[in-house]
Amino acid sequence: MPNRRRTTAALTAVAAAAGAAVLAGAPAAQAAVVDVNYACETKIGPKSAVSPVDIKAVKSGSGYTITMSFEKGVSDSPVELPKGVMTPRAELVLGGDAGGTVKVTGTPNTAAIPPDTPIKIGTLTGTFTPKKNGKVTFTAGTLTVHALGMDAAVCTPKNNPKPSLELQVTGASGGSDTPPPADDGSSDEQLPKTGPLDSAVALGTLGGTVLLTGAAGVLWLTRRTAR
Repeated sequence: MPNRRRTTAALTAVAAAAGAAVLAGAPAAQAAVVDVNYACETKIGPKSAVSPVDIKAVKSGSGYTITMSFEKGVSDSPVELPKGVMTPRAELVLGGDAGGTVKVTGTPNTAAIPPDTPIKIGTLTGTFTPKKNGKVTFTAGTLTVHALGMDAAVCTPKNNPKPSLELQVTGASGGSDTPPPADDGSSDEQLPKTGPLDSAVALGTLGGTVLLTGAAGVLWLTRRTAR
């Protein structure tokens, strides 16, 4: 019997260790390069292009640094774009256990872009701070190319692309169901209060004033009678 118990305990320990190894090896994020068919409204008319989009997330403090990269340009310019005049930005649509969008921006072009040449977008970066734990997906949304002081191209996905990133969020400050504390707008400057307690204080102050006024009247009448 002792040998059988030791064997059972050993098998249980091995199974537990194997289960822990499987959980530890489970990926926290799954990324895929997704082809996005962009339809762009530009200053020279509508343009369209398909670009593979890659989205990645890296844990940073209480949030994640999100990067979005393009393998192909999505529009071109009829004139040369000098160095530093073009800056892209985009919105990533959140899904799963999160909603809304995440904004990502790129850096100005480091070299001049020749005319009639696809504009290379490069890498866009932003920050995602989760409010609760769960699975969050990131899908390419509207892309805007700002150049020469204006939004030269606004590009919208037309093929309902699939998410490029699926992120398993753990350890969020808000927990699984607890939303972040709401901003109550409080500050060092106190606004006038109108609650029940403050009303009682105000009434007490008013009552004290009436009593003092009454006492002064009685005192004045007493003095006048004495004369």
